[in-house]
Amino acid sequence: MKRTDKEAFVEDFRSRIEKAPVFYLTDFTGLDVKAMTELRAQLKNQGAEYVVVKNRLAKMALAELDIPDVSGALNGPTGVVFGYEGVVEPAKVLADFAKDHDQKPVFKMGVLEDKLLAAEQIAALAKLPPREALLAQLAGALEGPMAALAAALEGKIQEMAGLLEALRQERDQES
Repeated sequence: MKRTDKEAFVEDFRSRIEKAPVFYLTDFTGLDVKAMTELRAQLKNQGAEYVVVKNRLAKMALAELDIPDVSGALNGPTGVVFGYEGVVEPAKVLADFAKDHDQKPVFKMGVLEDKLLAAEQIAALAKLPPREALLAQLAGALEGPMAALAAALEGKIQEMAGLLEALRQERDQES
């Protein structure tokens, strides 16, 4: 790789990290080209991207960024998953893919915004429901109290209407 190509890669890698709220480092040992292509397609469908990196170039790119130190995980074959649209979805794709491919790739480490994630934490993220399901659960949890509030307000409005009607009838009788 020429020096200009290396510099371009480092700059591109740095911009991907800055753009992605989460990235996961993986060891892809044992995956063939067909499996890697399949994994990349699945990740792309979830708004993520898989890039194989040279550890030395990744260290150069990461050195100038204000993120936790992941250099300890940059050894052996390293693939980086950049999650652009979600945190859970890329982790879930990797975990599900690994189940079908002899537990490969393996999580090394990750960074969520400015926090370091151990492999176990990434695996725990992968077990969470997708963002849409969590939002639906939240909406359902809020719907019950809101319905009760609406019913209570409707009752008070009907009570007020009844009182106003009684007051009107009382004044009609006085006149």
